[in-house]
Amino acid sequence: MAEEHHHHHLFHHHKEEVPGEVDYKKEEKHHKHLEHLGELGTAAAGAYALHEKHEAKKDPEHAHRHKVEEEIAAAAAAGAGGFVFHEHHEKKEAKKEDEEAHGKKHHHLFG
Repeated sequence: MAEEHHHHHLFHHHKEEVPGEVDYKKEEKHHKHLEHLGELGTAAAGAYALHEKHEAKKDPEHAHRHKVEEEIAAAAAAGAGGFVFHEHHEKKEAKKEDEEAHGKKHHHLFG
């Protein structure tokens, strides 16, 4: 008889997954992770926009280029902020679906 060898990988879990069933906790964690990455992107783009604004004042010879880069960075920060908002909504939705899938009730007091 041949013995079966099981290879244990660091990131592989041996949880039985049912096809078609959604792991809402995993989905919620995923959206939380993306939300945090978006927050970092928003902060980085915002910081770069401030840096370019400072450079425009410090380097008047290339002020126009710095102003353009400041505007681009500000737009990137706004876009990343929108992504954060979207992922926050997705995270809340996954949490709500998880609670509904596991029979937790929602009490609406004012509406």
